[in-house]
Amino acid sequence: MAVVAAASGTSVDGEVVAMQAADLEHYLHEQIPLSLALAVHVEHAGPELVRLSAPLAPNLNHRGTAFGGSVASLAILAGWSWLLTRLVHRRPLPRLVIQEQNVEYLAPIDAAFEASCAAPPEAVWRRFLRSLDERGRGRLELTAEVTSEGRVAARFRGLYVAIAETGDSGP
Repeated sequence: MAVVAAASGTSVDGEVVAMQAADLEHYLHEQIPLSLALAVHVEHAGPELVRLSAPLAPNLNHRGTAFGGSVASLAILAGWSWLLTRLVHRRPLPRLVIQEQNVEYLAPIDAAFEASCAAPPEAVWRRFLRSLDERGRGRLELTAEVTSEGRVAARFRGLYVAIAETGDSGP
């Protein structure tokens, strides 16, 4: 399945790079089946922020709160989705993987929850792009907050790797 870039008028370095939220959600559900099982919904997808949400019901643990693996997965998907929205214009599209991650769980989640990943500082982003262009591989640390009912329930840090492809095999 091809990744769909939306001409939303959002520009970074003179190129349209945003995906519409519905396109990103469809892509996640088609290409990453876990996102469908978690009932992930894309609330916002843009070059400055990606925000994903998930209902509690399909993500329950034995205590009636959100399962830690679901919380971590939503945060990983938020970072991965942010990176995809920023690289979707590249051809061929780099392969995107997570190399390492850490989640600090701060409070139990007993309602629907969201994971938000914001853009890193511009200098960090430019360094990542330079590495991807010059070496065919770039590493980028992204952070996300997981919130529920207005409170921060978890903090995530992940190291993502983009690997230049010779064909358009997708992220």
